[in-house]
Amino acid sequence: MDRFKILIVDDEKMVRRMIARILESEGMITYEAANGSEAVQMVKANEFDLIILDIVMDGMDGFQVIHELRGLGLLTPVFVLSGRGADNDKVFALGIGADDYVTKPFSTSVLCAKVKACLRRIHISESKSAIIEAGPFHYICDEMRLLKNNSDIILSSKESFMMKYFMINSNKVLSKEQIYSNVWGDNVVDDNTIMVHIRRLRTKIEDDPNQPVYLKTVRGIGYQLLIP
Repeated sequence: MDRFKILIVDDEKMVRRMIARILESEGMITYEAANGSEAVQMVKANEFDLIILDIVMDGMDGFQVIHELRGLGLLTPVFVLSGRGADNDKVFALGIGADDYVTKPFSTSVLCAKVKACLRRIHISESKSAIIEAGPFHYICDEMRLLKNNSDIILSSKESFMMKYFMINSNKVLSKEQIYSNVWGDNVVDDNTIMVHIRRLRTKIEDDPNQPVYLKTVRGIGYQLLIP
């Protein structure tokens, strides 16, 4: 199996090297970018398995990088690093397509564990060549591609994992704990993260996100992909 390629984007060289060393010790190949513009150009020219991205940088900041990449239809998972721990920053980052939000100062071992868990889920998804069908939705596993009535719906990697999990368990009521454990690989549930991704997913799969027909909230429990 090819070694995973990770792009580390931070304007502090010491931070980049610290992250690179621990990921390289796990057999990954790391690349570095010192600013947002450089990162975007590198992602356009190369394929990466995951991007670790600082938010506060001169010129193009991390939020702008995510917006640019998602606007190009690039679904590479993005882990945000930020010295700002405010909930609104986290909600905004997740809302525009980030897959995780890690607050500085952070534990390199925890970051490494998160990276490995994310890459493991991607590898499992890519290795299962199958099509999942649920109502008007078709999910092509080996392409991480969702179609509704044969029209493509562009999802972030986390939205893709979430939709696949719902489709496998269509019509079942799934608790927040089940969703977070299976999509994020963590048993400590982050309600805000789930709500942000549910809201984003509804804007993409529902005709009217404010009156969802498919992705239902089951109060006090979790969510359900309802397929008539």
